[in-house]
Amino acid sequence: MKAALIHGFGGDPHAWDDVVAAWQLPDAPRAIALPGHGGGPVLDTWDTNLDAVAAAITGCDCVIGYSLGARVALGLVVSGRCAHGVLIGVNPGIPDDMRADRAQVDAAWARLLRSEGVAAFDDAWTKQALFATQQRVPEAKRAARRARRLQHDPEQLARSLEVMGLAAMPDYWSQVAPHRDRIALIAGADDAKYVAIAAGLPCASFETIADSGHDPTLEQPEALAAAIARGVAALR
Repeated sequence: MKAALIHGFGGDPHAWDDVVAAWQLPDAPRAIALPGHGGGPVLDTWDTNLDAVAAAITGCDCVIGYSLGARVALGLVVSGRCAHGVLIGVNPGIPDDMRADRAQVDAAWARLLRSEGVAAFDDAWTKQALFATQQRVPEAKRAARRARRLQHDPEQLARSLEVMGLAAMPDYWSQVAPHRDRIALIAGADDAKYVAIAAGLPCASFETIADSGHDPTLEQPEALAAAIARGVAALR
């Protein structure tokens, strides 16, 4: 099964380097850049951005995504643009009555990007409780990630939040069940919110990564590579 790898918000294809180094599946994966992250500009709608990603993964029959990449991967699977998905730290969407509040949150982050740039944004973004467990990662690895994030265009990151954030994304909760045999889920064991989300979703398999929070690609890449292989094996 040929796999494509999709990074999270603020990331890039190199976020997968340590996972790829520990890869356990026969075919080497293809890591791609999301729109607004080196994969072309952010387009006008969630759906047109899915089309752009689908074009970038042509020839792949399994898409493996982390966080924003997991949401994109889910969209690709439920829309029939890709056959299988392994989703790491996924949120399938929010109900309509939560969209306005979420849009205000994303708009505030977008204003920070546009007014103060990526460095100031990154300082604030990485202080969120969601990323607290990353303090266990060696400082050099965290610094390398930050250096790559700082290369992004603040306008494009802002656009990504506005067009590809949870407020703009369809609510896929009800669409997961018909595709359950083609979806595997992974979450960091210390990422309580996303463990709870995954536990409530029908899927072919669900595994947690010990000693990892929201981002196993950074925190436990070798264990993640092994979990991905098991997740792919469970897909039908």
